[in-house]
Amino acid sequence: MTVSRKIEGFMSRSSWIRRMFEEGIKLKEKYGVENVFDFSLGNPNVDPPDRFRELLAEIVGECECTPGAHMYMPNVGYADTRAEIAAYLSREHSVALSADHIIMTCGAGGALNVVFKTLFDPGDEIIIPKPFFAEYTFYVDNHDGVPIFVETNEDFSLNLDAIGRAVTDRTKVIMINSPNNPTGKVYDQASIDGLSALIEGKQRQYGTEIYLVSDEPYNTIAYDGITVPNILKACKNSLMVTSYSKSLSVPGERIGYIAIGPQMADIERLIGGLTLSNRILGFVNAPALMQRVVARMQGIYVDVEHYRRKRDLLCDGLWQAGLEFERPQGAFYLFPRTPIEDDVKFVRALQEKNILVVPGSGFGGPGHIRISYCVDDATIINSMDGFTAVIKQYR
Repeated sequence: MTVSRKIEGFMSRSSWIRRMFEEGIKLKEKYGVENVFDFSLGNPNVDPPDRFRELLAEIVGECECTPGAHMYMPNVGYADTRAEIAAYLSREHSVALSADHIIMTCGAGGALNVVFKTLFDPGDEIIIPKPFFAEYTFYVDNHDGVPIFVETNEDFSLNLDAIGRAVTDRTKVIMINSPNNPTGKVYDQASIDGLSALIEGKQRQYGTEIYLVSDEPYNTIAYDGITVPNILKACKNSLMVTSYSKSLSVPGERIGYIAIGPQMADIERLIGGLTLSNRILGFVNAPALMQRVVARMQGIYVDVEHYRRKRDLLCDGLWQAGLEFERPQGAFYLFPRTPIEDDVKFVRALQEKNILVVPGSGFGGPGHIRISYCVDDATIINSMDGFTAVIKQYR
């Protein structure tokens, strides 16, 4: 056998998202791009802000004139970049952060692996509400953690009672993802405050430290006047991880950061652990060029109106076609209920119409499908006949 038994097992149940994306490549080669309606991958189709391109050109020129511009840096990233991010977060969320509270990372995925490497002893438990981003299970396994999944409410809001029942003396992390992939749900301030109080109570009960980790790569993409609560102010033991992949439409650049709650107990030791983990996991440091760019782009993001319009176009069409769903409050995913229990069968039927979506069972949400609407308008409009036909077939 050329690979380990563990990886062989992981390959057999690897992400439905990538699987459907690869199916899409084959279908596009066979039928033409315009005849395949690919909603499988959350790959932003909105261009980065103009300022991003301007800065990229400026900074490349500056680097060519700056001795040592491409040398090693501290594993936590450039001090001036971290200071700019800390200052922006402090202004926006009324929380006192300094550069020491920010660690630059290779995207949010890299950030989560750094956090888990730092916090987990073998067998430590992490509570994750369902449905959830499918890669979480692999990240947790990377660092010998044990995922404990809990149900959310019917509208995908946090079920604090279920989370409370799941906490044990082995619980090290409670992780949330808001706005959520795959549901588009934004957890409101009352939920965050309630979760913080729950953590405080459970820590007293068990005499342990429990950390709230919030995965927020979509925190700038929220609709209808909804704001995403900041956990750093609400919860003492909190870490926020995020990236610029969606907020600037640059997922290939792999740039993000960890923000550490300033009230954290033993914060210097935690920062030291995160710094070491960033290095020994092989990331070493976040991409230097992108650090220089994002330092000058605080508060500049893609226009969310593009995604709101696509959300409404998709929701209006699928509602008329007969699907039932919770309207997304953020991100760029819709997670409708399938008209039959077997979501994989429903996905295969849509595929016959050259429509590519992902089964909800891949996210711990069977009986649903995930539709990623960061696509051009024509893909949404021209897919509706196929959606309608398949929905009618199974209703």
